[in-house]
Amino acid sequence: MDNKQFLIRDANPNDISTLMELIRLMAEFEGCLDFLEATPKKLEDTLFCENPLAFVLLAEMNGNAIGFATYHRIYSTFLAQPGIWLDDLYIKAEYRRLGVGEALIKRLCQITQKIEGGRIDWIVAVNNTPAIKFYEKMGAKIIQQVRLCRLDREAIAQGTAS
Repeated sequence: MDNKQFLIRDANPNDISTLMELIRLMAEFEGCLDFLEATPKKLEDTLFCENPLAFVLLAEMNGNAIGFATYHRIYSTFLAQPGIWLDDLYIKAEYRRLGVGEALIKRLCQITQKIEGGRIDWIVAVNNTPAIKFYEKMGAKIIQQVRLCRLDREAIAQGTAS
């Protein structure tokens, strides 16, 4: 499929219900629907405010949303340069293998170049073999030597308790 048959664009506040649908589909796909806490109000307050915490690229075909990528800026002290953290990349199942994911990654590369960034980072589930193969095809290096670390709400509260 030619990339001209779909459009990659920045999401806007009118896309909130569409984003909610795509986020729900992604949560179902990843088997973590029980953890989904996003609401239209939360998306509005965090993505479409004066100082957005993240940004969304929307993939559309014939005016219908078929996928999205969320990202935010990061900073590498090793490079002394900004970069992009790709938080989510999701394409509806029936539109996979059509070049949509590649187009989203390429747009992220353009955004990273525009900010004179040094890299794009993200995580991928170790058992998501199709995604790993896709990312490697796009030129990504899968780094095995690091592990995701997370302080959840409970740990954060515990860390601030006196």
